[in-house]
Amino acid sequence: MAILGNIRKQTTVLILIIGLALFAFVISGIFSSGNLGSGGAKVGSAIGEVNDNEVPVDAFRQKVESLSRRMGPNSSTMQVVNQVWDQEVRGSILGEQFENLGVNIEKDQIMNYIKTNPGYSQNPQFLNESGVFDEFKFKQFIVDLKTNSPDQYNLWLQDEASIIQSAKEQTYFNLIKAGVGASLKEGELDYKLANEKLDLKYVRVPYTSIADSTINVTKNEIASYISAHKDEFQQEPARDIQFVYFEEKPSAQDEKTVEDAVNSLLNKTVEYNQQTDKTDTIEGFLTTTDMTDFLDRHSDVKFDTIYKAKKTLPAKFADTLMTLKVGESFGPYRDGAAFKISRMMGRKANGSVKASHILIAYEGAQRANPEVTRTKEEAEVEAKRLLKEAKKKDVVFVELARDNSDGPSAANGGDLGYFQEGTMVPKFNDFAFGNSVGTIGLVETDFGYHIIKVDDKEDVVQIATLVREIEASEATLNKLFTDATQFESDAKSSDKAFSDLAKEKEFVVRPVNKIKAMDENLPGLSTQRAMVQWAFNEETELGEIKRFDVDNGYAIAQLTAKYAKGLMSVEDASAIVLPKIRKERKAAQIIGANKGKSIEDFAKDNNVSASTATAVTVKSPTISGAGSEPLVVGTAYAMNEGETSNLIEGQTGIFMVSLTKKQEAAKLDNYSTYANNLKSATATKVNTAVYNALKEGAEIEDNRAVFY
Repeated sequence: MAILGNIRKQTTVLILIIGLALFAFVISGIFSSGNLGSGGAKVGSAIGEVNDNEVPVDAFRQKVESLSRRMGPNSSTMQVVNQVWDQEVRGSILGEQFENLGVNIEKDQIMNYIKTNPGYSQNPQFLNESGVFDEFKFKQFIVDLKTNSPDQYNLWLQDEASIIQSAKEQTYFNLIKAGVGASLKEGELDYKLANEKLDLKYVRVPYTSIADSTINVTKNEIASYISAHKDEFQQEPARDIQFVYFEEKPSAQDEKTVEDAVNSLLNKTVEYNQQTDKTDTIEGFLTTTDMTDFLDRHSDVKFDTIYKAKKTLPAKFADTLMTLKVGESFGPYRDGAAFKISRMMGRKANGSVKASHILIAYEGAQRANPEVTRTKEEAEVEAKRLLKEAKKKDVVFVELARDNSDGPSAANGGDLGYFQEGTMVPKFNDFAFGNSVGTIGLVETDFGYHIIKVDDKEDVVQIATLVREIEASEATLNKLFTDATQFESDAKSSDKAFSDLAKEKEFVVRPVNKIKAMDENLPGLSTQRAMVQWAFNEETELGEIKRFDVDNGYAIAQLTAKYAKGLMSVEDASAIVLPKIRKERKAAQIIGANKGKSIEDFAKDNNVSASTATAVTVKSPTISGAGSEPLVVGTAYAMNEGETSNLIEGQTGIFMVSLTKKQEAAKLDNYSTYANNLKSATATKVNTAVYNALKEGAEIEDNRAVFY
């Protein structure tokens, strides 16, 4: 009580202390999280910048949340984030263009755009009685949303913004396409390049004739090549890791335990009942008379009472299961990740029928195609004619159905597949199940007249299956955790290399190279965003090791390499550069040793034979026996018949070519078709090419990896 009294006397001091503590907590939060990224760098409240235009993180997150709801659970967070980011970048880059050019969209243009969008223009909700898009109905729908469904209306506002953006883009790109064209001369050239055929005699000395081992390339030469081709060797920040995966999976003992448990349920057992002081006989799977109750108590899967055809049974065991007699059982057997016992409960002979049909519909019949205009009487006459035709020995029913049936199965030759009793309308059902295989007959239903052929019949069976899933036991999971924790500890403290230690303990090391900052899926581990963020954290040092809880287990990961943004190092680029330099050196050697030689001497001195290629065109520059060689074919195209080229540096070797024949393309009266094709082909590339060029020239700062 004395203590409480002292506290009451010091209320002011107490409040001050609590206030200071809370203030310290808030300040601590500001400096430890809100304004700092995962690497400790201050990033502010923008998730990025595009040409000095910030992308606020709060607005970005709202868009991510909205799109995530629309895309549903099948899309990961990073997929949604990346899509929203791409939209933001595109909107910002093109928005500058719209503003500079004064591109804007009026209300009537928005409506015109909506009319061209099938999602709106073909929606029955917005069509009038004539099946035409009704602008008034659409506007009334939006007004109703605003009044009665604010949330839906907000979604519409997002759609409207997207529509306006798309309409502006369409206007902008159409302005550019208006300047795209092709002259008749260009059309004529395009025609000739595709249709003038060349016959060639050529000699090729392949680069492979000189062994790679004879070409010595120094690091300085690789560095010089990289410096001379900087655009080809730019790299984004990346990381290499390696990891050991400890997967949660049943042990051999777990499997044996489940199998024993299944075996123990097969037969009757006798148990002592303490309440009655008597022994009770407990029915087993093979003897129970109440299978539903038995499986409810003992199986991971309930009793499926539906009769099934053979094709629906597990493929590996279907033949065995179908041979069981009623009351007989099979198992225990391993099927996937479970042990099972199956018991035949019932069989219906010929319980499934395979049939084909030819439907002759008539105007007014149920679900009849609107294009069908024949009367019922005309349909009956046609059906009877086809029935006679179908019964002829030399007639193929499949072809007859494909050519004459009005039903959706016409494309499959009338084949309806297998079906059980009660699936089809009564008259169709009775014919199919009441006649033997091979019978062809005529039946009338509400759909029209059917010429039916009974193709096959098979039994259907009712099988009860006791299923016990094979799962890792608690002891197995505990051991897995212990093994993972111990390996993490050993890897951190040992002088041995991570991979050597893993090999010593018989664990598999899996490397993952060139991970990007926004990656989330790692081979062998699926979605592992946390591991990627750790690898890119500025505080994570090379060689550092960390344990991660992953789906179905644990991963002990080590960061093995860091790649900075910019020009690739000699070591990183050597795998790409070496073949290029070797090819250049080999080309120089072959050309230097064969200058001034005739085509015959070029072949003889290099121990190769001359080859021929016919009907080669510039548009299809593939040379038989040599592959695609655009430069070689282009050189030959500029030559005269009988002329021989100098040495040509091709894709696969050094060539010398003789043009033996040039077949001119037939002259056309007008080349406008080819000119228009060129114009169309160029126009289709405008959207992508222009945007990519604008994006490449933009200054983009991307902080997504800090926030996600």
